[in-house]
Amino acid sequence: MKFLVDIHAHTIASTHAYSTFHDYLGVAKAKGIKLFAITDHGPDMADAPHFWHFVNMRVLPRIVDGVGVLRGIEANIKNEHGEIDFFGDYLKELDIVLAGFHEPVFPPSTKEAHTTALINCIESGNVDIITHPGNPAYPIDIKRVAAAAAKHNVALEINNSSFLTSRKGSTCNCIEIANAVKAAGGLLVMGSDSHVAFSLGEFEKAIEVIETVEFPIERLLNRSPEALLSFLTARGHKSLDEYSALIE
Repeated sequence: MKFLVDIHAHTIASTHAYSTFHDYLGVAKAKGIKLFAITDHGPDMADAPHFWHFVNMRVLPRIVDGVGVLRGIEANIKNEHGEIDFFGDYLKELDIVLAGFHEPVFPPSTKEAHTTALINCIESGNVDIITHPGNPAYPIDIKRVAAAAAKHNVALEINNSSFLTSRKGSTCNCIEIANAVKAAGGLLVMGSDSHVAFSLGEFEKAIEVIETVEFPIERLLNRSPEALLSFLTARGHKSLDEYSALIE
C-alpha cells in the first residue's frame, strides 16, 4: 500500500531545515502525495520561527494543484504539566497540532517525568499527535502513554527520521509503542519528519514497524486523506471542509 499523506514536515522557517513551502509542493506533486502538513518547530526552540509565523499561516492556500496542505506546528512540550509553546485561541487557527520533546526546551529527565509530561499533554486537549515518542533519550511508560492516547483520541507517531538521521536507537521502542497502541485500541500515524523536501512521504522504516506488529490499517491515519481529515474534525478542528476535493 502506498501512503500519500504526511503529517510532519519542516521548512526553512525552522532554520535547521532546508526547503521552502514551494519546494514541498513540487515534490508532493511529483510523488503523487495528496495531503501533507507544514509543521515547523514551536517558538521556544532557538531556531524556530516567530509566533507570528503560525498566526499568519491563514495566508497559505489549502489546496495547490490538487495537493492539500495542512497548516500546523510541531510544538514543544515544556514541562511535566504538559504545557506547550503555543496556546489559547491561536491553536484554533491551525489545522493540526503536533507536540514532542526537544532537548533545548525540555532536557531529558526521568522516565516518570517524561511519562507524566506526555500524559498531561495528551489530556490537555491541545495536541492531536505526539511526535517521536520512541526517542531513547526520553524513556516513558509506554503502556500508560498508549492507554492515555487511546482514551483521549490522540495519535502517536512512528517517526521515519528516527531510524535514519536522528534519535537512532528508537526501533525497539517504536515496536513496543505500536504493539501497545494496537492493544489499547488507539491510533498511529507515520511522519517523515522531513527537513528537506526530498524525504516528504518517505516511510520505509516506519512501515517496517507497522508490518512487524501487524497494526490494523484502519487505525493508521496515513491510509487516506479522508482518514486524517476525519480524525482532525473529530478533534475539533474547523474549516476542513475546504479539503473535500481530496476525498474520493
